[in-house]
Amino acid sequence: MKTIIEPFRIKSVEPIYFTTLEERKRILENARYNPFRIHADQVLIDLLTDSGTSAMSARQWAGIMMGDESYAGSTSFFHFESSVKDVTGMPIVIPTHQGRAAEKILFTILGGKGKYFLSNTLFDTTRANIEFSGAEGIDLLCEEGKHPSIPAPFKGNMDIEALGQKINELGAANIPMVIMTVTNNSGGGQPVSMQNIREASAVCKAQGIPFFIDACRFAENSYFIKRREPGYAGKTVPHIALEMFSYADGCTMSAKKDAFANIGGFLAMRNLDLALQCRNLLIITEGFTTYGGLAGRDLEAIAIGLKEVMDEHYLEYRIRSIEYLTGKLYDAGVPVMLPAGGHAVYLDAKEFLPHIPVDQYPGQSLVCALYEAGGIRGVEIGSLMFGKYAADGSLLPAALELVRLAIPRRVYTQSHIDYVAEVIIEVFSQREQYRGLVITEETPLLRHFTAALKPA
Repeated sequence: MKTIIEPFRIKSVEPIYFTTLEERKRILENARYNPFRIHADQVLIDLLTDSGTSAMSARQWAGIMMGDESYAGSTSFFHFESSVKDVTGMPIVIPTHQGRAAEKILFTILGGKGKYFLSNTLFDTTRANIEFSGAEGIDLLCEEGKHPSIPAPFKGNMDIEALGQKINELGAANIPMVIMTVTNNSGGGQPVSMQNIREASAVCKAQGIPFFIDACRFAENSYFIKRREPGYAGKTVPHIALEMFSYADGCTMSAKKDAFANIGGFLAMRNLDLALQCRNLLIITEGFTTYGGLAGRDLEAIAIGLKEVMDEHYLEYRIRSIEYLTGKLYDAGVPVMLPAGGHAVYLDAKEFLPHIPVDQYPGQSLVCALYEAGGIRGVEIGSLMFGKYAADGSLLPAALELVRLAIPRRVYTQSHIDYVAEVIIEVFSQREQYRGLVITEETPLLRHFTAALKPA
């Protein structure tokens, strides 16, 4: 097989600033062992997130110059609305400034004490907005997804049997929504099959429960379906995406992922009554219904990006680049999530640093080790992000202790990725020297963004 080359040429570059090992040790200490606190110009390879960090295309930058900044009825909104409708097939489109704004609106209306939202796996802001409303989020991940080192084609799937049981246990009237996250970010960027989406939708329809898709990475999920699910090899990505959305009553999306945009998001749905409530709250919190907290230029960038992301040459390169890094790490014996996900490489921190107990946050320790060794910034997806406390103050750990290295779209080249592999392998060879961490400051919600820690 020939090398999968980047399906683009580079037109503009920005410098990377190099730091020494001693400088990084000092930076990490000053950041209280939380890479979210590190200044971006002190990071060599930034894999903290793929959200809003993509490189936009020449067509998107041209669209930005055409942005209509009219307060109401902007032509850029109608371009944006048309693109969302084409991709999702949903008749109602509500712009928001990013995905969590869409979540905030939706769960403010539907949430509240005594309510439960069921999902394959909720990501951090989704869960936080559910909990902020007083409701509870419950993950029902399939069994295959709970074992990082064992490959399976659709490890992001929901456990359909568990979904039915949980609905019977809680009562359909207490479940305002079931949410399918595609791809499953907290579960290793793993895809969800069309069959699983179809089955979950059927269960919800039979119980009268709205079924929504968290569509941040819909194009990557569609490409996995094309590659891995029988009957879809001959279908185009837009066709697969349209079928996927056809089973849903609505969706939320952060356009900062699979639309290449630096900001933006939307709610799309079929229910007019719910849409009216959402638009009323939008006007109070985000802005008028034809801009939703976004500049016209951002609406244009999203409208163009939603179409560009479904190009199969791009998606082949995107998925292969993640597989390339995963393969290099696996060959070196590094414990890594298998198979490769769509937007990130996930290290199994519990296996990587087995000498560090869960209540000393091995994932966060590994994140800090990667920055110290090579200036690489990743993010912990484990008990710092998702852990809770028992009544006696002891840690209730997350199901998995992962480190996510999210690859920004169209930003880094193969030599950057080779460097990342070299640093990870070096840290793995010296893993016994790294220590755990303890929290010294934290907030009640989304503590991983701002928490301060120190060596145990």
